[in-house]
Amino acid sequence: MSKKQIQIKSNTTLFIDRDGVINKEKKGHYILNCNEFTFMDGVLEALKICTHFFENIVVVTNQRGIGRGLMTVEDLTTIHNNMIDEIKKNGGRIDAVYFCPDDDNTSPNRKPNAGMAFNAVKDLPAISLQQAFMVGNKMSDMQFARNAGVQAVFVATTNPEVLFPHENIDYRFDDLLGFAKALIKS
Repeated sequence: MSKKQIQIKSNTTLFIDRDGVINKEKKGHYILNCNEFTFMDGVLEALKICTHFFENIVVVTNQRGIGRGLMTVEDLTTIHNNMIDEIKKNGGRIDAVYFCPDDDNTSPNRKPNAGMAFNAVKDLPAISLQQAFMVGNKMSDMQFARNAGVQAVFVATTNPEVLFPHENIDYRFDDLLGFAKALIKS
């Protein structure tokens, strides 16, 4: 758990990874349909809390399964629509979802590259990257945060062995709910 207190200003944006943060990850596989999508424990409560602290909540997710022909954009859209509906039913919200379908690691939109953050700023010009946070469970998410110029929040849901303090991590929590509860205390 992080020692320093989180400072939230008005018009702050939360970028959030999907697999391993919002939903349970399938190690070595892809979530290909709604039947394979299961929320992580505490996520619906966490997103309800985050709704009160963030002007924008934006999912940024690598979805290489599309680039590999394992699923279609329509399949992914169905998964995301169902995810957003369930979050809304539980008092939370997601304002936008950005995904990178590319199989190529050099794609400017594939994390750790920051293209999805820059695309979000184009679409939602009120986003200030200097006041934004990125929550993720992988070091590529933390590098995305650094590349986008946002604060990096690591959740140890799938990679608890990652040490903290770390030069690419500003805050560390066990999961998204731990982060959300820290917002209440700030």
